[in-house]
Amino acid sequence: MAEPNLLQMIDHTLLKPEATAPQIETLCAEAITYGFAAVCVNSVYVPLAYQLLKDSPVKVCTVVGFPLGANLTAVKVFEAERAIEQGAKEIDMVIHIGALKARNLQALHHDIAAVVLACHASDNILCKVIIETALLNDEEKTLACQIAKEANADFVKTSTGFSTHGATPADVRLMRSVVGDGVGVKAAGGVRSLADAYAMIEAGANRLGTSAGVALAKALLGEQATPNASGY
Repeated sequence: MAEPNLLQMIDHTLLKPEATAPQIETLCAEAITYGFAAVCVNSVYVPLAYQLLKDSPVKVCTVVGFPLGANLTAVKVFEAERAIEQGAKEIDMVIHIGALKARNLQALHHDIAAVVLACHASDNILCKVIIETALLNDEEKTLACQIAKEANADFVKTSTGFSTHGATPADVRLMRSVVGDGVGVKAAGGVRSLADAYAMIEAGANRLGTSAGVALAKALLGEQATPNASGY
């Protein structure tokens, strides 16, 4: 069931707090080697990743309001704007989960829309909205995706990878059913094998966030798996 574009759907991710500059350099080199869509790094490493990737098709992605989403909206906007200035082409923001839980949907819409607007003020900057499915019931997942779509988000994303669990095919399927074909769905957290990856794609994901990108690539290409920059 090999997907010829599978590697181009991967956001090669290293968001551990203990990540070092040499590990980011390795991450970027791996992304170039295997033709991944992007590297996803914490914002402190955006300038380094940009310098390493600026002559390649691989995009720099960073996270905003990560991993809790409980930052002031103005702080998320500032973080996104600074990352874009430093070379990020994709922004993965965490929603204000407490606002969703309290059904303060106006505040949730404002939180998302403000970051989307900051992204779309620059050309070709994608905004992916992390709803953290592990903390939500199906009604809340549906509401979060509806509001992200209304706020003109480019993608909805399952997870930070720092909560109780990551993506599931069921969540991806639900998210895709809500946003339709006009918004991307990114499955993140727990995508460790080709079987995982294909299950997410079949459920409707068109981007995969994983720290196991090299292992997936090697499995796809029939190569011997070895640890990658993120230690997988």
